Amino acid sequence: MATIYEVSKLAGVSLATVSRVTSNNALVSDKTRQKVMDAMEQLGYRPNSIAQSLASRRTNSVGILVSELHGPFFGQMMAGIETELRLAGKHVIITTGHSEEDKEKDGIEFLKSRNCDALIVHVEAVSDEYLVDLCQGDIPVYIMSRLVSGIEQNCISLDNELGGYLATKAVIDQGHSDIAYIAGQQFKADARNRLSGHKRALAENNIPFKESLVYMGDFKETGGSEGLKHFVDNKQSFTALVCANDEIASGAMTYARELGFDLPKDLSIIGFDNVILARYIYPKLTTIDNPVNEMGQMAAKLVLKNVYQQDKLQIQQTFQPGLITRDSVLPR
Repeated sequence: MATIYEVSKLAGVSLATVSRVTSNNALVSDKTRQKVMDAMEQLGYRPNSIAQSLASRRTNSVGILVSELHGPFFGQMMAGIETELRLAGKHVIITTGHSEEDKEKDGIEFLKSRNCDALIVHVEAVSDEYLVDLCQGDIPVYIMSRLVSGIEQNCISLDNELGGYLATKAVIDQGHSDIAYIAGQQFKADARNRLSGHKRALAENNIPFKESLVYMGDFKETGGSEGLKHFVDNKQSFTALVCANDEIASGAMTYARELGFDLPKDLSIIGFDNVILARYIYPKLTTIDNPVNEMGQMAAKLVLKNVYQQDKLQIQQTFQPGLITRDSVLPR
């Protein structure tokens, strides 16, 4: 097996330079890096990851905590993070928190015990105070889809209030004034902010907010079907349904068809997130774009810049939602 000394000799560079190349250090010119890579390929040299870690005090691994592994939303998030890190020669360790405080904290402690160089976390149940304290520790922590006061520089977030506003405004602009809303769990900041945006859009258009036209569900398809059933069973009158995410909208659409609704003629429905399924369900779902894949990529870049000193990377930490018009909303 070839050694680092043989690579150094063949490439005509120092041992330190070979080490910098194998650890993706930015302080090596492209020309020199290519010479070392060519020598490694010619000799069949493979860096020893344990030795690299001992020398650099880095494991080249990043811990990721998400709420769930299933569903298109978290799939897009993890894909964005992993793709960006893999391009930089880093690997990920993934665990879940299931939106429960104890499980989120346990997942974070597990990732810390794996000696990850940094953590990227999507957490919903732990407090802001816990996250502020966490960011004071030895391991850099970056927070997805949540803006925490005092550690804004560690957060990648979406303006969810604006997204909720845009969703309701979209159906109002189509002439709807009897509008029902299925919310996500209100202990989640994004769910609260989306509902606040809904209320703002109603107020701006002089449409009274009615508690009877709001169902507090969850971010799953069952929340959509149960929410629509609640409104129908209570004989609520509405022509448009605003859903706090696309999975809720999908569940509501399925149940509406079971009841014999002709969608979107009998009921206009709008979602939130623009996950992959929104393009393929029938009718194709009008929704609010949540660029979670790009946000995941940006979280990875934040790690690469701050932890691995890739200083030339441009960082965007706040993202704006946008309306995606398809077929599920018709004029009143």
